[in-house]
Amino acid sequence: MFIIILLLFIPVVYLARYYYVHNGQYGRLFHKIPGPSSYPIIGHLLLVLCSREELWKLLLTLSTQYYPIFKAWVFLYGFVSIQHPDDLEIILSSTKNIDKSMIYEIFHPWLGMGLLTSGGSKWHSRRKILTPTFHFNILQQFIEILVEEGESMTRSLKNAGGIVTKDLEPFISEHTLNAICETAMGTSLQEMNAFQQQYRKAVHRMGELFVHRLFRPWLHVNWIYSLTPKGKEQKNILKILHGFTEKIIAKRKNYHKCTDGQYLRNFDKETMADDTETTTIKKKRLAMLDLLILASQEGLLTDLDIREEIDTFTLEGHDTTSMAICFTLCLLAEHKDIQNCVREEVDTIMKENKGNLTMKSLQDLQYLERCIKEALRIYPSVFFISRVNSEEVQLKSYIIPARTIIHLNIVGVHRDPNFWPNPEIFDPDRFLPDNIKNRHPYSYIPFSAGPRNCIGQRFALLEMKAMIAPLIHNFYIEPVDYLKDLRPIADFVFRPLNPLRLKFIPVVKKCI
Repeated sequence: MFIIILLLFIPVVYLARYYYVHNGQYGRLFHKIPGPSSYPIIGHLLLVLCSREELWKLLLTLSTQYYPIFKAWVFLYGFVSIQHPDDLEIILSSTKNIDKSMIYEIFHPWLGMGLLTSGGSKWHSRRKILTPTFHFNILQQFIEILVEEGESMTRSLKNAGGIVTKDLEPFISEHTLNAICETAMGTSLQEMNAFQQQYRKAVHRMGELFVHRLFRPWLHVNWIYSLTPKGKEQKNILKILHGFTEKIIAKRKNYHKCTDGQYLRNFDKETMADDTETTTIKKKRLAMLDLLILASQEGLLTDLDIREEIDTFTLEGHDTTSMAICFTLCLLAEHKDIQNCVREEVDTIMKENKGNLTMKSLQDLQYLERCIKEALRIYPSVFFISRVNSEEVQLKSYIIPARTIIHLNIVGVHRDPNFWPNPEIFDPDRFLPDNIKNRHPYSYIPFSAGPRNCIGQRFALLEMKAMIAPLIHNFYIEPVDYLKDLRPIADFVFRPLNPLRLKFIPVVKKCI
């Protein structure tokens, strides 16, 4: 009898909430925003129950059809997508609307409440702890590692001999994962190759599970999802992902134990040292993980807190950079004239520095930097951000009611012809100083913007240069798969369903 009453009570409560949400103050504001037609009770649920490739196409279609803003809803959850720079600025520049939406709760079993997923006071405290990691002098000591990894990638192609065809994503991600682990974690992966391959496969599978769960509200609660076959698969994948980062943390802790913690002492003083002391810092190779370990010794973080940040930075620090490098190389392969200009610049810098790359020489690769920025415009690794507003927000044309999931459409604004003439054309000169100065600052946000901008964006640009420069210096690149045939899918990052393959043809150096 009790169960029957309960089963009758649940739909009554739901319908009452449904009526309150859709006919109260929230609904009056929300339903003024344009959007596709919906069904009673379920809203746009049937629209989003599709493949990852179809979901991507749906986002682009609705963004164009209802430009510059549209709404969608499923059951009691309201969703608003924005892409006009003025609207993006209102959200991103706010110090109040910094909380990530419920979409990021799907990451919690993996990333916990690290810098990506946390909000409020916890996010502020974590950001404060981690900011010194990306101080200029710390970045300087990373350059040697980044350059070594770029040379290692080039060397592997040379050792294969002759013309080499590579599927870019697995090839590049292997080296970006090495780079983030050896720089930010202070740990070489040479002894963990098997774990590295498992980790990268697990990341890709988690992307599929993420989207599967995202638009199925009945799977949103973790304990419910854990009972499903895919929930059980996720549990096994999490063992791989957490096992990988736990090994890295244990290895670094053991290093400090064996060295009696001498490199953790006076961390802040060494971090902020002037340039005359960078040689000392370079030898010590202080890492982000060292900063977290030090904070834990001071009682500011637990072991779980450390793993949250290492999980976050291992994912974000290798996957986003890897895809940015892949798309930059593909664009250069399809634009031989631009590729030749990059090679000419790299060759000149290499000659001036006797074949070596340094912090200054990487900074001097301005044309290559413009190519990378233009690649990130067309194919931003992080193609959306999702926030939830704590109070009503007045945009240019509409008011978004409080507690709405706000989708910040980065790929949409990056390809908006109102701000980027002929947006599909690859043109690095868009980022010449004269062309930048009058452009809306929120029309280009590959690293987000405002208080929650990407903490590692300088690091990412240096890494991309350090890896692309030696490749272009030593190889001509030609496409096997063309970007016109690209099949993007909804994932953590901008990722294609189809492979991106290039030919690497050795450059024959002329003897003088």
